[in-house]
Amino acid sequence: MASGSRFLKAITSLATSCALLIATTGTSRAETTRERILREGKIVIGISNGAPWGFRDKNGEAAGFDPELIKAAFKSVGVSKVEIVVTEFGALIPALSAGRFDAIAAGLYITPERCALVAFSDPDLKLADAALVAEGNPKRIHSYAQIAANPEIRFGVGRGSTTAKNAAAAGVLDEHTLLFPDIQSNVSALLTGRIDVAAFSAPTVARILSDENLHGIERASPFQGMQQNGTEHYGYSAIAFRKEDFDLRDLYNSRLKALKLDGTVARIMTENGFSDQERAPDLTSDQICAGQG
Repeated sequence: MASGSRFLKAITSLATSCALLIATTGTSRAETTRERILREGKIVIGISNGAPWGFRDKNGEAAGFDPELIKAAFKSVGVSKVEIVVTEFGALIPALSAGRFDAIAAGLYITPERCALVAFSDPDLKLADAALVAEGNPKRIHSYAQIAANPEIRFGVGRGSTTAKNAAAAGVLDEHTLLFPDIQSNVSALLTGRIDVAAFSAPTVARILSDENLHGIERASPFQGMQQNGTEHYGYSAIAFRKEDFDLRDLYNSRLKALKLDGTVARIMTENGFSDQERAPDLTSDQICAGQG
């Protein structure tokens, strides 16, 4: 009788354990970022508040090339709300990793170093470097090589930017470089004479100079950026997601491809001051991360 009782207790205990295991297994998988975004109909993006890439407009809404791409891509899957978090450019990737937002929409270039930290979408633009100088270009600045060769030239560039890395690769020394947290402070330094030249992507320079209230500076033309094997080096910008959110990145990529085919990307490019010269080639982020393109 005692033996039967012990057997019954063992069976009951086993059944309870199985029930708990089933219940635990059924609820243990956490909701993914993609699932949460689709359920809420909302995505949060990180920007550095710089036109034409991503900025807060006069109504406090997300504006610029990358946010407009995000809006167009996710609208078709029922995500109609885009919230923004403004962060210094150099802090965007750490903030993404920390979960402050779901994606970076700030003209982030695809580089091998960043490929190790984030999951990039396929490229949306192909970009060359350009420079701003004081009106009349008094120091006749026309290349990174020239800046590197003249220690008296004071050079300004965005902290953590690809233009900063391109300049360094061309030989511009750190001690001759001032780093700025955003476009506005870099331009301000040029206007006030703290620096002699400021480097940005070519479309950013065009957007800066489109401001009718801005006087006293001009584009250095021609300007030769970093050279690779005797040819101009181009950068490729993209949206960045957390590594573990590859399924969200894949969803975005599928929509981006459709937006390229139906002309939406071309329209958003034009609206934000980009030309057909900046149209991204048919490359994947994996190819660019591997050094192709």
